Amino acid sequence: MAPAISAEELAHAGLQLAVEGAVATITLDRPQVRNAQVPRMWAGMARILGELGPEVRVVVVRGAGGTFSAGLDLSLLDPSQTDEEGNFIATLAASDQEIIDQIGIYQLPFAMLADPRFITIAVVEGHAIGAGFQLALSCDLRIVAEDARFCMKEPALGLVPDLVGTKPLVDAVGYARALEICATARFVPGDEAGEIGLAQVVVPAAELDGVLAATIDALTAHVHGAVTATKRLLQEAPSRSLEDQRLAERTAQVARFRALAGG
Repeated sequence: MAPAISAEELAHAGLQLAVEGAVATITLDRPQVRNAQVPRMWAGMARILGELGPEVRVVVVRGAGGTFSAGLDLSLLDPSQTDEEGNFIATLAASDQEIIDQIGIYQLPFAMLADPRFITIAVVEGHAIGAGFQLALSCDLRIVAEDARFCMKEPALGLVPDLVGTKPLVDAVGYARALEICATARFVPGDEAGEIGLAQVVVPAAELDGVLAATIDALTAHVHGAVTATKRLLQEAPSRSLEDQRLAERTAQVARFRALAGG
């Protein structure tokens, strides 16, 4: 079942959506501003992810126009554009807690990409900057073009990454490398992304679609319940002791035995 979001609502959010069988593809569709992100885009993504049917096993996130995302739309930080929907300067009259709660709403689609119901893949070409980098990091896997460039721009703007990007970055590359990438706000090219674990696959841009198709075939070749249960085990392993993880494995396996037996 595809989400009920209309074509008009998708256009307003700056998104495209295609659901074909087990695969849902969400495309950031503001190519005129290199897919810069705004709150209505995040709200649209959260709605899509929340409404995907159980038949969807893979969610692909990509950008239109040859780039992933240039990050936050900087009009949202412009004090001369406080009438712009979602302008952050306009929110400063609110209390700290109100702002914290609002950012929590903005973070939702980034967190929802970790849902064990499906495996998420970011297909990155061109730039993935700031919020774009964090969106790619929120996906389980990253297929990256050789000419892609990642940058955690927020410290250069006097900000911190706040769209669920810090934990997956540390998980992917380790604390020291994550600190270096963020504190310097430097660009990480596609080949380095592969070398340090940011990307699982790095290929010429012309080969992205072929690699994506092969990856989807491999990810959907096995029993869905077993894959989702394994994803959950792997996600939760870092926070558990060995004994707790052993128990989690045994418990998950009983559920699989019963599912296979039809019980």
